[in-house]
Amino acid sequence: MGVRLLVLVVLSVALMVVDARFALLKPVRSQMSLVLMQTYWITDLPQRLYQGVASQFGSRTELVAENEKLKTENLLLQGRMQKLAALTEQNVRLRELLNSSALVNEKVEVAELIGMDPNPFTHRIIINKGERDGVVLGQPVLDARGLMGQVVELMPYTSRVLLLTDTTHSIPVQVNRNGLRAIASGTGNPERLELRHVADTADIKEGDLLVSSGLGQRFPAGYPVATVKEVIHDSGQPFAIVRAVPTAALNRSRYLLLVFSDNRTPEERANDAAQAQEAEDKKNGTAPIIPATVPKPQSTTPVVPAATPAATAPVATPVKPAAHSAHPVKPTAAKPPATTPATTTPAAKPPAAAPATTRQREE
Repeated sequence: MGVRLLVLVVLSVALMVVDARFALLKPVRSQMSLVLMQTYWITDLPQRLYQGVASQFGSRTELVAENEKLKTENLLLQGRMQKLAALTEQNVRLRELLNSSALVNEKVEVAELIGMDPNPFTHRIIINKGERDGVVLGQPVLDARGLMGQVVELMPYTSRVLLLTDTTHSIPVQVNRNGLRAIASGTGNPERLELRHVADTADIKEGDLLVSSGLGQRFPAGYPVATVKEVIHDSGQPFAIVRAVPTAALNRSRYLLLVFSDNRTPEERANDAAQAQEAEDKKNGTAPIIPATVPKPQSTTPVVPAATPAATAPVATPVKPAAHSAHPVKPTAAKPPATTPATTTPAAKPPAAAPATTRQREE
């Protein structure tokens, strides 16, 4: 027994050495792995059978609950994907606004469109910036492509903007190619502007870019307004018919730019607007009015009271009797005044006394 064990040990060591040093036993090892693989499969068969039976006879309630959970997760993921797409588009629009604001010399502030006028004959929109944010009447409004309109109505936290295409709106423009000036007026069509009083011989053609000229003192010069789409020349008419398309996306822009021509910050403009609102409230009587007392300037020259008959010193006027008078006339003296002011001027001589005495002497 001991001899057999010793032989097996020696044989095993010899096989290990041969397998490590030479490739002679590689086919044998491959065949043995096949046999062992079958052994592994047989030993693992009970576990796999149990898992298969458990999956086949699982509870229906658990399957339904898992199905509902998966549906809910799928719906949430789809909603997040839609929100992500909307955020991506919003990011693109904001980047366009930032790129356009870099080209503007004046200070700008981003506003958002929150409403539209339901009247089809009026092209007006409402933005979320108002008087408390420093917005003023007539302030230009533009988007990433060009001018959109101007502020025509102010509220504390919102404003109403009149678009370029409204029939009551006009803006002075010039052709960017040659500087030709004209007036662009709204037509009521959100995709069309018309140039008024353009001479039939004017140098304007399709594709010309119209920019604001700044002559109206309302819109800054150099902002894109429209692109000429059609020019109609009629020999029987003194003016040509010029139609243009606004460069701004009037029906699609949601984020706008408010242009401030001054150098104040938005906080300073808001403070100034709040002070103006407070002054308006005081003017309308909604706030207590505290009148400002301004002291009147006092004169440094002392005031001398005018001479009055009561303040003059008594003067006796002697009167000689006339030649034809039977009784002599005694001289009369003026009565002394009851009170004399502290400060008096030298007594003025009565101008009528001297002529009367002269006349009596002549008689």
